[in-house]
Amino acid sequence: MANVVEVKVGLHCDECIKKIFKAIKKIEDIETYNVDKQLNKLIVTGNVTNEEVIRVLQKIGKNATPWENPQPQHNC
Repeated sequence: MANVVEVKVGLHCDECIKKIFKAIKKIEDIETYNVDKQLNKLIVTGNVTNEEVIRVLQKIGKNATPWENPQPQHNC
């Protein structure tokens, strides 16, 4: 079963993105990967965990953290 892993990582330029994609491709059992440059978000699907993706990104000098969806604000 495929997991969807979302991490926050600096996507400053096209070279950064190329470097990230090159590192991500080396992870086994990856199905798809993509970035959202506006949100600095990397989305990876496959048989992979947050920890694996973050470790690979840290090896290439990128500071990555798990993506956290902001909780909706309830105005009572």
